Amino acid sequence: MTSVPAAASDNSSKSAKVLVIDDDAIFRDLLRLHLSNNGYQVLVAEHAIIGGHLVLSEAPDLIIVDVEMPYINGYEFVEALKGDLETRDIPVVFLTVDENVAVHAKRLGAAAYLNKPVMLDALLEVVRRFTSPDQRSGGKEVH
Repeated sequence: MTSVPAAASDNSSKSAKVLVIDDDAIFRDLLRLHLSNNGYQVLVAEHAIIGGHLVLSEAPDLIIVDVEMPYINGYEFVEALKGDLETRDIPVVFLTVDENVAVHAKRLGAAAYLNKPVMLDALLEVVRRFTSPDQRSGGKEVH
């Protein structure tokens, strides 16, 4: 569980706090590197239990979560988040190889999903979209 502070930037959306939950250490570190190099504050967790603690203690602006993880899978994690008044409005992006992710994402109220392997430009676009100042002040985008 590591936190990387945001780099200084004139773009207010770049100060957003993004939580990445993925059990693949290499992939998790690559996401942390790409997001922090683009000015985001990045928190990482290797599974949903640690991720849940970080959600409550750090209040991230966006959560990127893998589906296939030990203990609690990504779908179960998001179902719990969306069922809690304190966390249900945090946008969640599924990042997975699961071919059925679209059905689950819609049912669970996820903001978006990306299939692995993900292109850096697509990842950054989704993060920008859901960490914009309008999104963080309560604006919602239907996806």
